[in-house]
Amino acid sequence: MSGPEPPSETSGPDAPTWPTQPTYSNLGEVRAQLLPSKACHPRTSGRPPPDSEPMPPPLPKKTLARTQSLPTHRARGSSPAPAGQPRRPFLGSHSVDESQAGNDRPWASRPPVEPDFHLLNSPLGLAWHDLHPPEAMHTMLEARQLEGLHTVHARLQARLLGGHPGPCQPGHGFRLLDSSPCVESGDALYYRLVRVGGETWHMLAAKVPKPGAEEPHPWGLELQASLAPHFNLQGLCGLVPEGTLPNVTWRGPVVLVAEVPERTVTQWLSEVGRRPRPAEFPWVVALLLLQLSSALEHLEAQGAVLVELRPENLLLAAPRGCAATGPPRLLLADFGRVHPRPLGPRGAHAQQLSRLLRVLLGPAAPSATPLAAGLETLAAQLARSRPSAAQTRAALQTLLWGPGPELHRQGAPLGPWLQVGRALLVLHLAERAAAGVVPGLEDWLCCEYLAGATEASLGHALALLWD
Repeated sequence: MSGPEPPSETSGPDAPTWPTQPTYSNLGEVRAQLLPSKACHPRTSGRPPPDSEPMPPPLPKKTLARTQSLPTHRARGSSPAPAGQPRRPFLGSHSVDESQAGNDRPWASRPPVEPDFHLLNSPLGLAWHDLHPPEAMHTMLEARQLEGLHTVHARLQARLLGGHPGPCQPGHGFRLLDSSPCVESGDALYYRLVRVGGETWHMLAAKVPKPGAEEPHPWGLELQASLAPHFNLQGLCGLVPEGTLPNVTWRGPVVLVAEVPERTVTQWLSEVGRRPRPAEFPWVVALLLLQLSSALEHLEAQGAVLVELRPENLLLAAPRGCAATGPPRLLLADFGRVHPRPLGPRGAHAQQLSRLLRVLLGPAAPSATPLAAGLETLAAQLARSRPSAAQTRAALQTLLWGPGPELHRQGAPLGPWLQVGRALLVLHLAERAAAGVVPGLEDWLCCEYLAGATEASLGHALALLWD
């Protein structure tokens, strides 16, 4: 007579629920006690009767490690391991492969212990005793939110700026994709081509100067060639030597640029003007001007100034890895009009930005939305106060994502608003990630704003707009 095999993982759905944790003992001894007893016979000399059998030897002792909790029902969809696959023994409260349950895992043979809340919370950087003082908990949460925003911003920036083709090498080959230009700007024609080097290839654009175009300033071209990659500045990848591409309409070497443009700001305005302007038009205008301010801020930091800002020389391209329906990427490409910045007060681009903003908004710009009214106010302040490109960029960030003028008029502290804004942005990114939505250009720009903003910077931006 054989007893039932001990369960290896969990019991069936009809298993009883234990009111207390059972005590495990030697199953061999229990099994021997469950065998039916034999009838007693008197002792006689000689051989025992044929129907008499000796008692079975006790089974070898087995030691079962105690789990943290006793399951009462089998999980739905569970089934025994298929033949040929290693079984997954229960060792303590961990389920591991047998290959991992050796001498290199000393906890596999240790007696079970109570859960350590400090260890459970260590991946979050939170110890159990830190939950008692609210001030320490708030400080920790604020620091983790800010750290998370910096991480998200860095990863999005790596994706948006990643894959830069780099300079041309002697072994590279080129192939023209179209006989006609993909974009015609104020001073150049752009042709799509492919650069092949070994097993890698990149789609680039050949920038061909227009016949009769103004001679570019050499200082600006040298600056463009020396700059590190910037999201809103046109990057160079070398030259296409003359004679490399057959049957082309230009002569001499031409410059290769990293980003293939789709249209200019002037062409985009013409397309938008053919139909009623959508409600999100002021939002797109603010995002474009924000990117242009970032490019001009970088030029001002290099001691340079763009002497003439032309919409036909501002290029729009699709951001890498972003949805086609999102906001475009703006590229400043007119380095032929970049000169050394003269000494004097900052704000060399303020007057030009004011005129461009009025052109983008149009003569009959709707002021029904707070953002449209804020952009009109900014256009007036640019002409009056002449702020730097960095200050203009901060004001645009405030118009896009807050805080509004109400807090400035009330004189309320801006630190709580900044903390709440960072927390809401983290939740927003988490919800979009759970829904499978890839963060885009606007998410990256908002992360950049809230991760780098301070109470002082918010106060200066609000004062520029509403004082």
